Amino acid sequence: MTNITISEYQAMVDRWVRTTGVRYFSELTNLGILMEETGEVARIMTRMFGEQSYKTDGGRPDLGDELADILFVVGCIANQTGIDLTAAIGRNMEKKSTRDRSRHRNNPKLTEPRG
Repeated sequence: MTNITISEYQAMVDRWVRTTGVRYFSELTNLGILMEETGEVARIMTRMFGEQSYKTDGGRPDLGDELADILFVVGCIANQTGIDLTAAIGRNMEKKSTRDRSRHRNNPKLTEPRG
């Protein structure tokens, strides 16, 4: 697949839901699915980067695939609630750039070496 925009991805999600998926799940169901997928990412990351180990009875899950699952559900929620993610991301980055212009640079927890 070639590079796609956020708007193109939202349209792809909508086409998939309306054809293969039949219809959107309710917003609350999608919220639950989003939490489940986030938990799967947490499980993988605690084993990849934390102290917890993998169970010996299975292969290692694919972090990229789980992150893509999260993006899919976010796309579903955005579509069914009328949110243009491209516009929302632009506004969000502008907010962060304005609000946090010097916040992180002045945070000693981020500028001092980890102990």
